[in-house]
Amino acid sequence: MKLNVKKLFKEIVIFAVMLFVASNLLSYLRSPELKSHSLPHIEATLIDGTAFDSRETEGKPLAVHFWATWCPVCKAEASNIEALSEEYEVLTIAVNSGSDDALRIYMQQNGYRFRVLNDAEGQWAGRFNVEVFPTTFIFDAKGELRFTEVGYTTTLGLQGRLGVLK
Repeated sequence: MKLNVKKLFKEIVIFAVMLFVASNLLSYLRSPELKSHSLPHIEATLIDGTAFDSRETEGKPLAVHFWATWCPVCKAEASNIEALSEEYEVLTIAVNSGSDDALRIYMQQNGYRFRVLNDAEGQWAGRFNVEVFPTTFIFDAKGELRFTEVGYTTTLGLQGRLGVLK
């Protein structure tokens, strides 16, 4: 039996395109509905003790990323968020993931340096209507929502979405 490389390649490409379309459709269907498409004011103390005020990000796109330490997809995506945070404004919100101390240990053990707001009671997740993790909201420089991603997203995908908003 002779292997037809061209036919195999074509099947792989078709499968990849179908998978891409299906994952984007699922992301769209699972994305939360916000009461407003404007970035809500976020003012909080992060787990490292620094203050975060969303007004200080005006004029730059901002990614607001909801995740949890107990979420396997979030763990797989964390290095993508780390890479994104080195180039862009990123605020991550850890939902129902323990104390600030536990989160600091988790971050240190994994070598992550992105900003983390501890949402121990899920209040911020509730305000953004987030029920699925990870969920990422991307706001443009004017604070208007441009993209919502639910589930795993590649570094390149996140960079592309933020890059077009610069």
